[in-house]
Amino acid sequence: SWWGMFGSATAKTRQKAMDMYISMWTQIAERFKNYSDYLIFESANEELGDRLNDQDIAKDSGTLSTNECYEITNKINQTFVDTVRATGGNNSQRFLLIAGYGTDIKTTCDDRYVMPSDSAQNKLLVSVHYYEPFSYCGSASLSSWGTIKHYEKQNELLKMMTKFTDAGYGVIFGEYAVALNGDGSVKDNTCDFINNFLDNCDLYNYCPVLWDCSSLFKRSTLSWLDTDVEALYKARSYEAQSSLDDGTIKENAKAEMAAALAAAPESLDNGTPAGAASDEAIAWLMFNSNDWNVTYSVGDEYNPSEKTEGIVAEDVKITGEGTYTVSLDFSKTGAGYANSTVFCALGISNGELLYPGYIINVVDLQINGKSYPLVAEPYTTTDDKKCTRMNIYNAWVKSVPAEARTEDGDLSAVGPCIVDNEELGNITSISLTFEYKPGK
Repeated sequence: SWWGMFGSATAKTRQKAMDMYISMWTQIAERFKNYSDYLIFESANEELGDRLNDQDIAKDSGTLSTNECYEITNKINQTFVDTVRATGGNNSQRFLLIAGYGTDIKTTCDDRYVMPSDSAQNKLLVSVHYYEPFSYCGSASLSSWGTIKHYEKQNELLKMMTKFTDAGYGVIFGEYAVALNGDGSVKDNTCDFINNFLDNCDLYNYCPVLWDCSSLFKRSTLSWLDTDVEALYKARSYEAQSSLDDGTIKENAKAEMAAALAAAPESLDNGTPAGAASDEAIAWLMFNSNDWNVTYSVGDEYNPSEKTEGIVAEDVKITGEGTYTVSLDFSKTGAGYANSTVFCALGISNGELLYPGYIINVVDLQINGKSYPLVAEPYTTTDDKKCTRMNIYNAWVKSVPAEARTEDGDLSAVGPCIVDNEELGNITSISLTFEYKPGK
């Protein structure tokens, strides 16, 4: 976890981190400097970004603000380019892959992320990953995908990376995948997800790289798990498409994307509504269990169809100032409970637009039917200036954001984790009663 050393409170540790990074890349680059262009070096994996504050090795890490994380990410990427180029040989002109901020599309497209300068011309690529939504792509907690909102969000996110292709950089999606169900079967709509993703890549000239650990493709037997997935990839093989010119491939991709979106349903066939209208505010509990096996509508966009089968949710429409209760019941899921939580927050869709400046005050938080004593004071905030949020457990937030607000304006005792996830254990139910009122 060398990357966490960059967030250390100690200057000596931070310098050691950079010295280690330079030493690693000097040795790697020297060893392979005469290899052909089939070899591409990448500056990092998913570590450059918020994870510069990781405390695995440097226990005093966590000092960096988001702005500082961007600054150091840019510095590390520039150091990578300078170090590799200085070794000479074919490294002076080799294609170099620059890790995006957390390899996340939105944070990489932030103007604070800056591609490094380079002595070689047109030899820099940028790397991001695509696991959206993670509960479908990266865990077994969500088994279906394919609503209008799903397609729209995928298309919107992937189009964002044209910021880099328009500037002359190649874009590599170094990882994308759809996880299997818990029983090892292929999830519903896996082919739909992959097909639309690859259509976007065709349309915008991205290079997609599948992350697969012998899940869809069994390396030991050189066979596919699913015949539909096999047919999808064979239809997109070089052998199948080599006779098509780029223009035809793009037009085909555009037509397929339009047809898929037109055919998509408003909601999944699991008895839940599609989400909130633009003129209404819905309060709900976003939730991911600690093992990622249980999920409910995570993200700033209210989408109750994105849930683990068996969850019973009580969401509520906000009609103005008042006291409201939202809850999640996990007793009817496969396990009958959620294994603690890795993320939980109260969300109010369109809250910032319909009730600007309103404050959320906790009246009662109950876990398994019992009132829970808070370990920190909550605060009201927003990530997208649209959805109002109050974090219940969010360890990814390292500092109180500038947008944070409380009724009395005192932020000295607030935190993004108002519960201790290590003591929660198995959760069969969680409910939150809260007061929603105008701020002062």
